[in-house]
Amino acid sequence: MRKKIKTNMYTYANTNIDMNTNSDMNTHKDMDWNININLKTKINSRKLISLLLAIILLTFALSSCRPPKTNVSSSENSQANSSNNLTIVTSFYPVYVNVINVTNGISNVKVINMTSAQTGCLHDYQLKPQDVKSLEKADAFVINGAGMESFISDILSQRPGLKVIDTSKGVSTLKDSDGSINPHVWVSISNAMIQVKTIADELSLLDPANAIEYKKNSSLYLSKLNTLRTSAQSELSKLKTRDIITFHEAFPYFAKEFNLNILAVIEREPGSAPTAKELEETISIVKASKAKALFAEPQYTSKAALTIAQATGAKVYILDPVVTGDATLDAIDNYIIVMRKNVQTLKEALG
Repeated sequence: MRKKIKTNMYTYANTNIDMNTNSDMNTHKDMDWNININLKTKINSRKLISLLLAIILLTFALSSCRPPKTNVSSSENSQANSSNNLTIVTSFYPVYVNVINVTNGISNVKVINMTSAQTGCLHDYQLKPQDVKSLEKADAFVINGAGMESFISDILSQRPGLKVIDTSKGVSTLKDSDGSINPHVWVSISNAMIQVKTIADELSLLDPANAIEYKKNSSLYLSKLNTLRTSAQSELSKLKTRDIITFHEAFPYFAKEFNLNILAVIEREPGSAPTAKELEETISIVKASKAKALFAEPQYTSKAALTIAQATGAKVYILDPVVTGDATLDAIDNYIIVMRKNVQTLKEALG
């Protein structure tokens, strides 16, 4: 009995020892696991830091290989990108029509008409603030010349370096009754052709990159104008009478080209009504010449012409010097269209 009890106690004691031993072993395992986790965490952190350092060093190395950025603002970039663009400003409508024909289809050329398309002839024209503003970015200012743009000196005083293309260069000018040069040179088709050639030549010098296009466009338009001139000469050569009385001095060049005789001018200065004496003189001329037609212009009132017509029995017709119209690309053939209409009007009025 005593041995059995001891054995049991021993067995129990041994059992306790085994349990404690197992517990201690588990504790050691937990400690090892925690140590392993800590070690792995430390190792992973070191790897992460090393990786980040490597990325930073690589980024720095790559950025140092890039060319340095130039200090150019967005506006300067915009100017650099548009440096090949050409802005051309024209003085008034007939010059605008010629220029858009020469520059037709050239994408980097912009044409702006300085004055309102309904301004008409620039007799005594006063510059407006918007006119000067339109010239601020102009690379060239194309004018009729022959004294039409009397304000040109004012423009050059504000833009002394502005390129001015005078399209009357090479034109044989005529003088009015007061001795001044008549500036309406474009109303002659032949003179208009000289102006077109001058525009093409001058723009080719200013913008050599588009010289071939300017020449090609001008050749095409000159061919159209030559056809118009030939047709007009043929049709007007058959007129029964060649005497005409015009509204103002816009048609001497046209009359000379087609062998017409201007008997009288109703208004020497357009927009200023003739005096009673001038009206009387014109009525006397019409009666003496037995003229059957008076020619007014669509840009001005025909009141004076109607007064003369009532006194003489003459009929009033309209001749258009092509000085007004919409300044859009649709106007490209407007000179030719209007001139053809003028020829038909003369045929109707003069037989």
